[in-house]
Amino acid sequence: MAEERDMFLRARGRTLSAFREDDECQWKAPFYFIQGADPQFGLMKAWAIGDCSNGGDEWEEEIKLTKQAVQAINQLNPKPKFFVLCGDLIHGMPGIKAVFSGHYHRNAGGYYKDLEMVVSSAIGCQLGEDTHGLRVVIVTAEKIVHKYCSLNDLSSQGIEKELMDLIKQN
Repeated sequence: MAEERDMFLRARGRTLSAFREDDECQWKAPFYFIQGADPQFGLMKAWAIGDCSNGGDEWEEEIKLTKQAVQAINQLNPKPKFFVLCGDLIHGMPGIKAVFSGHYHRNAGGYYKDLEMVVSSAIGCQLGEDTHGLRVVIVTAEKIVHKYCSLNDLSSQGIEKELMDLIKQN
């Protein structure tokens, strides 16, 4: 368990320890990475029934294939340098109350009927006034609560007490 936690602690102080500058600044040897695209949960049923505007309410097949992809990557030897996932993550939205995305490099959002669209600013280059950061999303049985946090605040203070209290309600 500690080893799993350490895997997610490689990024500190705006540095990813897996890619140390002194190790990576000069070419040393060939390497490889894995690129995946479009798990697009919900599209397989929608495509099968011929109605891509609807029918995206079943994700079982896409979840199975995504797990298979993760297992295949984890079994590779030697391990890839990194993995990047591009494209559409979801197609259909069974019971979805909010959609979270990025790519705009600033915080934005709005509502369409009961669906909230949340756009999180970038970890990297900012194109607006937001700070480099991450969005913390808390999901309870009753609601979804989210807050964009600067990397500095999140690193030094952790998740705010109000948000942590929502997690501890169970």
